[in-house]
Amino acid sequence: MLALDEAVRLYFKRDRIAEVLGIEIVEFGGGNARTRMLVQDVHLNGLDIVHGASIFALADFSFAVASNSHGTVAVAINTDCSFVKAVKSGTLYADAKESSLSPKIGTYNIVVTDDAGDTVALFHGMAYRKKERIVDIVMARQGAP
Repeated sequence: MLALDEAVRLYFKRDRIAEVLGIEIVEFGGGNARTRMLVQDVHLNGLDIVHGASIFALADFSFAVASNSHGTVAVAINTDCSFVKAVKSGTLYADAKESSLSPKIGTYNIVVTDDAGDTVALFHGMAYRKKERIVDIVMARQGAP
């Protein structure tokens, strides 16, 4: 049987937007997650600062990893994001922390920071927890019985 942490990592290897943007999982478990993104030219907007969509994607990916870290499929049903500091370069980190969990709903707070540890954005997400298990999905993708 596939271990939960390995299944979650394999599950998120198929997240195409995270791959395109270069977002990586640093660590996760128990409703929490840390992800990072090295700022590249593709992340910048017309002002040569990191585009809000890139920051949102980083926070949203951390939210997804945290909300799925229990092994049950979870999908976003509501999010909001406040941008508090402009960034032009470096590495951004998104730290997701679970604030509540029930059989059907989980809520998460995500803080995006820069290399200096300054807050760049504040993100809040609510996830609906489905019945499917991450392990089963990954095993089916691999053709396991």
